[in-house]
Amino acid sequence: MFAKKEDEVVKKTKTPITQTRLIEDFKNLGLKAGDIVIVHSSMSKIGWIAGTSVAVVNALMEVLTPEGTLVMPTMTSDNTDPENWKNPPVPDDWKQIIRDNMPAYHPEYSTSRGMGRIAETFRNYPGVLRSNHPQSSFTAWGKNKGDICSRHDLTPCFGENTPLEKLYNLNAKILLLGVDHGNNTSLHYAECEANFDNKPMQKQGAALFDEGKRVWVSFEDLDYNDEDFLQVGTEFEKEHPFLKGKIGQADSKLLSLKELIDFAIVWFEKNRK
Repeated sequence: MFAKKEDEVVKKTKTPITQTRLIEDFKNLGLKAGDIVIVHSSMSKIGWIAGTSVAVVNALMEVLTPEGTLVMPTMTSDNTDPENWKNPPVPDDWKQIIRDNMPAYHPEYSTSRGMGRIAETFRNYPGVLRSNHPQSSFTAWGKNKGDICSRHDLTPCFGENTPLEKLYNLNAKILLLGVDHGNNTSLHYAECEANFDNKPMQKQGAALFDEGKRVWVSFEDLDYNDEDFLQVGTEFEKEHPFLKGKIGQADSKLLSLKELIDFAIVWFEKNRK
């Protein structure tokens, strides 16, 4: 299966994408030393890469330098209440078994789910820190990694006292690498900050360590919804400047996180009921 998918990428690639090429592309897009950037990515869109995801992470680090900061989401969506699972759902008689036996989240070894190879590779790099949320963690490398990962409240997982709030206050950039706003996790912070009636809430749960002991904790959080993220991003781009270009063969965008969040808060308050 993997060989077949790689064969398809090879056929769509004009020439191998190298680390040197990626460095040039990131710079041409507008990334520079000292930037603080959160990356959402799809590696297959870049083309066939010599060195795969390692080359992408190396290139990003070289462009940003240790004076910059690189951040990626590393969600563990399997460590959630199975009552809410839809893709796929599980039988009712499995649910309590899962709650009783799900391994507790650990920032060093809990694998991310659905974040892509670049984010999962970055998670394992030396010097990368990871926030302590059992479901919605972020990883960071560089000058501001300690601040960004130092606190991550259990709920709301994308609101105040989370890495996304830190990135907002640091005036970070968002890099959409081969993906569009439908994959823009940063917009969840705007969901938390927006004031609109009847915000949907959801009972959640996760396995975590409490004083070294594995426990299952239940809590309430916002029922996050990304169905209108693409529309929010499209309308934002009509009114605000942003940078776009190719990283390898991937259509990519670089924009201000703060400007997008401020726009999205107003948009959600107007359009979500």
